[in-house]
Amino acid sequence: MEIRDVIHGAILLEDWELPVVDSRYFQRLRHIKQLGFAEFSFPSATHNRYIHSLGAMHTASQAFQSIFRPYREKDFTARFLAVTRLAALLHDIGHGPLSHTTEFAMPLASALKVPGLPPSQAADEQATHEHYTLKIVLDSGLTPILQEAGRRFGFGPKHIAGLIEPEITVDDDFFHVELEGQRVDFRPLLQQLISSELDADRMDYLRRDSNAAGVSYGHFDFNWLVGNLTSHIAGGKCFLALQHRALFSFEDFLISRYHMFLMVYFHYKSVIYDEMLQQYLRNPDCGYRLPADVEAYCESTDAQLFGHLGKSSNEWARRIVEKRPYRILVELHSGIPATRRAKDSQDRLYDELIQRLRADGTPFLTGKSTGELSKYYRKLSKNGETARPIFVRYDNHYSAPEFIPLDKCTDLFERYSERRSIRRIYVSPEDYRKLRAGGRGAPLRYEDSAEDDSLPLSP
Repeated sequence: MEIRDVIHGAILLEDWELPVVDSRYFQRLRHIKQLGFAEFSFPSATHNRYIHSLGAMHTASQAFQSIFRPYREKDFTARFLAVTRLAALLHDIGHGPLSHTTEFAMPLASALKVPGLPPSQAADEQATHEHYTLKIVLDSGLTPILQEAGRRFGFGPKHIAGLIEPEITVDDDFFHVELEGQRVDFRPLLQQLISSELDADRMDYLRRDSNAAGVSYGHFDFNWLVGNLTSHIAGGKCFLALQHRALFSFEDFLISRYHMFLMVYFHYKSVIYDEMLQQYLRNPDCGYRLPADVEAYCESTDAQLFGHLGKSSNEWARRIVEKRPYRILVELHSGIPATRRAKDSQDRLYDELIQRLRADGTPFLTGKSTGELSKYYRKLSKNGETARPIFVRYDNHYSAPEFIPLDKCTDLFERYSERRSIRRIYVSPEDYRKLRAGGRGAPLRYEDSAEDDSLPLSP
């Protein structure tokens, strides 16, 4: 079967994959927007998790073919490709309505009773979409479908879950191969294709989201980057590697993702809709909760959520449904002076503004968005090593190739090591106009706001 896609062109599905795609668990993703409330800022960004998941599967296949080029005649290649495709396809199957936005409405992780989950993740903490993903793969009506899909290749749902979640124990030797007299574990490499600094998920959503939003931040040299992926065996384990000639493309990929977060994913309007929904979900009169029963969870879609909000008389629900969001009053970026004249730190300015609003009795909401270039580097900085390193392969044509850890080959991680935060204060449209006009005791005056672009008062 062939699916036409705006990013990849033709996406091919094998016959044995069709029952998975046609299942109610996967079809539900047609009704989950990829970017949540972002369409209120970028009206064409209405694409869904369904097509992104298919795109991630296709991207994983392309990356796999590049990496496993030296092993294409080996009998293990087909089974590794099959399990990788399904893991990429299902990596987002547990997302709730509006993607990340409704995780506040999820039950405790322990209520899902995810089989095989380590105690550290099965504790009494709030569930995430990752918990639902594992539950759907390992213990739902989809599980026997996955069992049948992988039967011809010798894998089952636990092998798929083991690529999505590294802490899931896989107690057989499915991922182990005898290679040139050495027993090699390929699971780390396949996991990196699903989740890493250079995974299929990111390579698809950056291109897809930037295309849908109509921005250029997410563009990078996809074909060159994927075509230069390779592998490296160290200590009996196989890891992801990159040819050194594509290192600059990788740096561009990292920066593209970083800028997408700052300019699109952290857009002030998306942030305030997220915050208003969180206010509603935390409210005592909120009757919306996501069920721990994954069969009932299949009915949890964007349409169901908006149907619920439409029936509510709660202020926050009404503002969302009627598209009357709070307006941004102040926006402060870390590393940028709060005003051209202020000598105080941003923290002081931020606290002073909030104190003035409280003293004046003006309702307000705050939002803080924090972006960083790489969690990979942060983990390295903290521990000195990572369980699944990425390597860069250097060929000098005179000796054997040299494999060097990625963080040793670029200073980009260090140059962008500081997290970038954006703090915002929002007020109602009514109070916004009064504050600008000098009403409500006139606690805030911005006579020079037109000249001060560090304090944008958005239309």
